[in-house]
Amino acid sequence: MRNAHGHEEHLEASLPAGKMSLDLFCQPGWSADTLFSMAQRRNPRRAFLFVSKVLGRHIPCPPRLMRKAFSDLADQIPTNLPGPLLVMGMAETAVGLAAGVHAALRARGEQAILLTTTRHPLGGDLLCRFEEEHSHATAHLVHQPTHPALREQVQQARTLVMVDDEATTGKTFLNLYRALHDAGLTQLRQVVTATLTDWSANALGGQIALPVSAVSLATGRWRWTPASTPVVLDAPQVNITARGSQPLNGLADRWGRMGVDEVERLLHLPAPCPGERILVLGSGEYVWQPFLLAEWLENQGAQVKFGSTTRSPVSPGLAIEQAMSFQDHYGLGVPMYLYNVDPAAYDRVILCTETPASAWDPAFLVRFPHLHIHEG
Repeated sequence: MRNAHGHEEHLEASLPAGKMSLDLFCQPGWSADTLFSMAQRRNPRRAFLFVSKVLGRHIPCPPRLMRKAFSDLADQIPTNLPGPLLVMGMAETAVGLAAGVHAALRARGEQAILLTTTRHPLGGDLLCRFEEEHSHATAHLVHQPTHPALREQVQQARTLVMVDDEATTGKTFLNLYRALHDAGLTQLRQVVTATLTDWSANALGGQIALPVSAVSLATGRWRWTPASTPVVLDAPQVNITARGSQPLNGLADRWGRMGVDEVERLLHLPAPCPGERILVLGSGEYVWQPFLLAEWLENQGAQVKFGSTTRSPVSPGLAIEQAMSFQDHYGLGVPMYLYNVDPAAYDRVILCTETPASAWDPAFLVRFPHLHIHEG
C-alpha cells in the first residue's frame, strides 16, 4: 500500500537459524530493497543481521548514494533544537553514518560536535563506557575531547543525537544515554535517535525523562521465528577493546573519536582516469576520511564504490555473496572480514589504513592484483 508520504512493505527472509518477517514503512525515495538485505550472524546472542546497502560496510556502495542516505536522514531531524548538538556515532558500523549526519547538520547551520564511540583506546581521558549487549563486540569507549573548547561544548550539549544503522530494542541508545548522564552531561534537554531502519517503535522515549524524537528512513516491526532445529553458530572471539600492538597514524584522532566540529578531506591522490573502476576500502572504524576520498574520486569522473573491512562475523548467504577472512591489522589477534568484493571487478583498489601497511595480513593483500595502500 502506498501514499504520498511513503509506502508500506512486507517481506520475509529465511535464514538457517530462523525466519524473519518484517512490516515496514519507508520514507519517499527509499524501499526495503534499496536500504537493506538480511544475513545470518555468527552470534548466538542475535542470529540475524540487517545488512545495509547504503553504509559501504558489508556491501560496497557508490559514494553519491551513501551521501544521499546521510542527507535524507539528517533532513528528518527537527530544526530549532537547543544547541549545542552532540552527534554520537556507534562503532564500528555507524561511525561513517554519524559523520555524514553531522556534516549535513553543520551544512544547515547547526552548532554540532561529532563524537564517535570506539573499541580502540587512544590513551586520553575517557568520558564514559557502555555495553551493546547483543553485539559481537559489546564494549564501547567514549573519549573526552582533548581540545578544551570541544570538551566544554560536549559538557554543555543540550541536544543529544545518537546515530546507528538500525535500532531493534533501543537498549543500546539507553545504555549510551545513561552513561553520558552519569558522566556529567546534565544540560541535555532533547534527545534524537537517527537510524536507517528503526524497529524499536521509539522504545527509548518511554524510558528516559527527556523528550525523544526518533527519525529514520524506514520504520517497522520484526518477528523472528527460530528454526525448529537449532543451528550451531561458530562465533569467533572478536570482543576485544584494546589499542593493539600496531601504531596508529596521525589521523586516528582527527575524525571523531576525540570529537570534532569541522571535518575536511585529509587524504589526497592524483586525479583518476575518467571511467576508471575504483574500489576505496576503509578499515574498521577508519571510514570517514576514506569515504571523503572516494567521494572526491567519484566527482572527478571515476566509477567508484566504497566498502570497508569489519570485525563483524557473518555467514555467507542472502546479502553475503562473498567473504574474505584475515588477521586484523591493529595487532589485536582477532579475525577481520571483507564482504561482497570481487577484486577482478575493479581497475584499482585503494585500501586506506590508520596502521602501517606492513601490519596487514599478506594473505589478504595478495588477493588484490591492483592494490594501492594509502597510509594517511
